[in-house]
Amino acid sequence: MFTPGFRLFFGFTLAAVAAAAVYGVASGSAGETEYFAVLNVETWVGVLSLGYKGGIGDHVGYVVLMGFAVLSALVALFLVAFRDADAESVGELMDDGQTPEPQADLEANYWPAVAAAGMGAMIVGLVTHATIFVIGLVIVAAAVFEWMLAAWADRATADPVVNRNLRNRIMRPIEYPVTAAIGVAVLILALSRVFLTVSKFSAVIVAGVLATVIFFIAVVFAVAPKISRSVIAGTVALVCVGVLVAGVITAAMGSRDFHHKGPAYEHGEPAAESGEH
Repeated sequence: MFTPGFRLFFGFTLAAVAAAAVYGVASGSAGETEYFAVLNVETWVGVLSLGYKGGIGDHVGYVVLMGFAVLSALVALFLVAFRDADAESVGELMDDGQTPEPQADLEANYWPAVAAAGMGAMIVGLVTHATIFVIGLVIVAAAVFEWMLAAWADRATADPVVNRNLRNRIMRPIEYPVTAAIGVAVLILALSRVFLTVSKFSAVIVAGVLATVIFFIAVVFAVAPKISRSVIAGTVALVCVGVLVAGVITAAMGSRDFHHKGPAYEHGEPAAESGEH
């Protein structure tokens, strides 16, 4: 009678209601003799009546937990109404009574791991620097969007090839320019750290060597008759990783000392030597 999806979210509902009740009572006023307001009858009445009669401890936490309970209950009702989109249940509602084709096997999805890495960056940013927190927030937002689209495409049809092509038609025009812009920005930032760490003469040498290597690799790719895409992608990834590692190391070393000229040079005139009158 009750589907697995309904039982799962109904369990979430009961757990959230219990957590809200405990939190609403525990965060209330303890008074002189009560312990965490456990013996405060008014607090229990307020919690059970959703604040209609009696008081509640921390209203924000109580509302968040009760809101989660309400949303879980709504999802549970939808799931039991649509029978978890079960193929046999859907076939019973069809005019011909035929069971539709089952869902195809889902492809590997790495976006949950990316979202977890973004959450880790956000947590680290909370105790270190706001920039790291913002970067983690952007990673989580992008990963959630990609995750949602991948989940939708996997369930579009029963053919995984058609699902993959459908997803690529939507996301490739967005992913390619955005990824290229982010990659260029990161590489420029990494190279700037390298140039600011070494001396002026060494910076010229590093820039010349790097430009020569990139030009040589591009010529090889253009002249070679047949080079697989995996070789090209691996070579480009190797160069990018090398630049990033160099940028991180030089950023940790710090920039070189810059000797600024005196205020007289700002107007194009050398400063007068000391001792001349």
